Amino acid sequence: MSSTIPNIEAAPLTESSSRPAPARDETSLHDEILARLRDYIVAGHVADGGRLSERQLCEMLGVSRTPLREALKVLAAEGLVELLPNRGARVRPLSAADIHELFDLMGGLEGLAGRLACEKISDEAIAEIEQFHHDMYGFYMRQDMQGYFRMNQLIHRAIVDAAANTTLHATYESLAGRIRRVRFSANFARKRERWSEAMREHELILDALRRRAGSELSDILFQHLRNKGAAAIAYFAETQPAPASPAGSKAAKVE
Repeated sequence: MSSTIPNIEAAPLTESSSRPAPARDETSLHDEILARLRDYIVAGHVADGGRLSERQLCEMLGVSRTPLREALKVLAAEGLVELLPNRGARVRPLSAADIHELFDLMGGLEGLAGRLACEKISDEAIAEIEQFHHDMYGFYMRQDMQGYFRMNQLIHRAIVDAAANTTLHATYESLAGRIRRVRFSANFARKRERWSEAMREHELILDALRRRAGSELSDILFQHLRNKGAAAIAYFAETQPAPASPAGSKAAKVE
């Protein structure tokens, strides 16, 4: 998939100096490497199935291979990349059938989360989601896709958290990484018309949540995810090059 997204700024990260760094600093460095690498892949800078060059990524992030490989292991566990024995790593490819199935499943999980959240959510948690929504709308108006997507994911995760169901949360997290990249790309479908549709759907999500209308919110979330999956499939179809005709082949003449 060719990216239409501006490159992520890649200021080198600072690794340990000659003196041993405290464990907390090492954890912070690991988290920063992980976040920037995840954002880079999610934003579509490497095509589906594309190999991830350790040398190029180390140069981009300003780190050595060891912390990079640790970050790749985490992303593999999230389902965003695949580790290839003795061959490095690649972005995990998803077929149209994979996308359709995964988004329907995630829609079911988020729909259930919305229903449960409406039974349990506090006024404070709703206020926090309202703030996320306000910030997301600001990014949308500024056409800042990365900022928008960050707030978008906080909203969806906040609803899942508000459901207060450990098994649901674990199942959601096990799948979220696999479709994070696809969720991001879906907003570019139909010359970004899908982005506007998603923003309107989020207005409906927030309204139903405020009213604690569990059944209504469940339906909205399921359809929201189904729409996003369909948009993602359409986007990948738009961006895939047309298959080349066999050399020398000609259309059969009908007598």
